[in-house]
Amino acid sequence: MPDTIENQKVYPQPKSQKVGCGFPIAKIGVIFSLATGAAVALVIDVLNTHDIQLARKLYQFLKPLDILLGDRAFCAYADLATIKKLDCDAVFRKHQARKTSMYKGKIVGDCDKLVTWHKPKRCPKGLSKDEFNALPATITVREIYYYIVIPGFRTQRASLITTLCDKNTYSTLEIIKLYGKRWHAEIDLKHIKTTLGMDVLRCKTPSMVRKEIYVYLLAYNLLRSLMWSAGTTCGAPPLRLSLQGTRHHLNNFIPQLLGAYSKKRLQIYSTLLKVIAHKAVPERPGRSQPRVRKRRPKAYPLMTKPRHELNKQLQTV
Repeated sequence: MPDTIENQKVYPQPKSQKVGCGFPIAKIGVIFSLATGAAVALVIDVLNTHDIQLARKLYQFLKPLDILLGDRAFCAYADLATIKKLDCDAVFRKHQARKTSMYKGKIVGDCDKLVTWHKPKRCPKGLSKDEFNALPATITVREIYYYIVIPGFRTQRASLITTLCDKNTYSTLEIIKLYGKRWHAEIDLKHIKTTLGMDVLRCKTPSMVRKEIYVYLLAYNLLRSLMWSAGTTCGAPPLRLSLQGTRHHLNNFIPQLLGAYSKKRLQIYSTLLKVIAHKAVPERPGRSQPRVRKRRPKAYPLMTKPRHELNKQLQTV
């Protein structure tokens, strides 16, 4: 966001950067709907906030019977217990600090077992004493580990922790497939930041910055609702439609929609849905790309001094 005094005070830049050489940065946490791709909940905080602290502010938006997918950063005892207390379930990747061993727990299938986790002896950071004391003494979770043989994937072995302990209802393969869809959240977040351009904000005060972020999410959910309507109306899978294409089609149809009377507007809207659903994105499971950048950065050095000091250097040369 713009480097103003107000923004720096509420959303300070990284401490590693010198004063006047960086930008205020906010960190957001978002819950996305796996069914529709829409943004369900959002929290905004400072940059050095841990992901798990953002997640704990989002748990209040969960509804009973929801299943929350998350990466290894959220796989903590307190979070699994809290989610289960809300009558929800979770599928997280196992935190790297916990060791995987098939000698402990009750084996319920190939690479699948039930494990009892015990409450930590010390209160973790980010939890109050009351919250820590309210945690149960033990919880039973299900641990699944499997191997990934897709060329180009960095991860070759993954371990999952879930509260879906009934293997007859939730098979091992279905849970693995379900967690594989967690990457949709990364793509959805990329759409908001890159496709819609929210990575660089324009407002100069924290209150307007928050409004700007919410407006971006309103626009994103509007596009998702159009994709859902187009898919369900025209018989196309909504999640396979292009968000960027939907955005372009909507921008092209807006003048006609604004200038038409009510009955004609419905006809134009129906045509818009057909155009959006005309061509779905091809299904490409297991697709991987090299982690390289094609666009070359400009050959200018980084800004290591405040602008007024650099201007003085230019004047003295």
